[in-house]
Amino acid sequence: MSKNKKAVLLISLGTPDSPSWFDVASYLSQFLGDGRVLSSLPSFLRFLLVNLIIVPTRTFSSSKSYKELWTERGSPLKFHMEDLTKKVRYALQDSYDVEYAMRYKNPSLDNRLASFEKKGYEEIILIPVFPQYSSAANGSFLDYALKKISKWNVIPSIKTVSQFYDNEDFLEAFKENILKFDLDSYDKIVFSYHGLPMSQLDDTYKTGKCDDRNCENGVSGDNHHCYKAACYETTKLLLNKLDIDKEKAITAFQSRLSSNWVKPFSDKVIEDFADHGIKNILVVSPSFTGDCLETIFEIGVEYEELFIEKGGQKLDYVPSLNSDDNWVKCIEGMVKKL
Repeated sequence: MSKNKKAVLLISLGTPDSPSWFDVASYLSQFLGDGRVLSSLPSFLRFLLVNLIIVPTRTFSSSKSYKELWTERGSPLKFHMEDLTKKVRYALQDSYDVEYAMRYKNPSLDNRLASFEKKGYEEIILIPVFPQYSSAANGSFLDYALKKISKWNVIPSIKTVSQFYDNEDFLEAFKENILKFDLDSYDKIVFSYHGLPMSQLDDTYKTGKCDDRNCENGVSGDNHHCYKAACYETTKLLLNKLDIDKEKAITAFQSRLSSNWVKPFSDKVIEDFADHGIKNILVVSPSFTGDCLETIFEIGVEYEELFIEKGGQKLDYVPSLNSDDNWVKCIEGMVKKL
């Protein structure tokens, strides 16, 4: 039994157990089968779409991409979470036990929570490691964990962090990573966030739609949990910390599955820049705290190839926070303030 009576659980999206076709297919099926991910479809139609169309058509290309980014330690997303957890565990060792779990695949949320139940903690803090709230990520993680905990015989005190895009330590951590690049040498800076269906943004509101608000101006009024507004606000807060011309920056969204997702699309923005003679671009993705397929491969390989093919000269990507000490400080601070 641990000497600590409190625990912290860092929750990330997940990654295949290996880059093999079978493991990638299993991961995609579990991920896309989540009702909060493809929320606009009835469960039966979602099952058919995911398992008969999306998984069979996407698994081969996804498996090939995973093979390119796989390392001796496995998936970057997973080993960055391992390293981050060790550092946070050391920082909080006198007060909290610290573990991490994946919403999809391993180490599974089920197993981690079962372990927590056996240890009988008095308090558990759940922290999805995504800065801007979305129902498909943060909402899914917390929903699943809280439903599991609700079935325990003894339910401890539960605290959650739903989003932290405006956390000062988080912003400082990303600022330091961005300033490792010579910003004057780039014509444009693209703040590229993971995309979401517009229907999910609309579901944020009790009345009206996302497009009824001025979410491109950031967070104000009733859009404080709108993913789009939080992303634009993140860009604004980071630009306030960076000594650069704000006209050089643009907010865009990547990794879409259809044309009905939040715009502008990052790849189209990059194409348009190249078409208009822009030669040097820096891309930063503050919706990811750990580098993964979407950052290492989609931005670092696919977007770079696209930009060069269209006539651009250089596209650089700012690495994510991974297990940086500043990111550890951010988590430590969030925990201690709860």
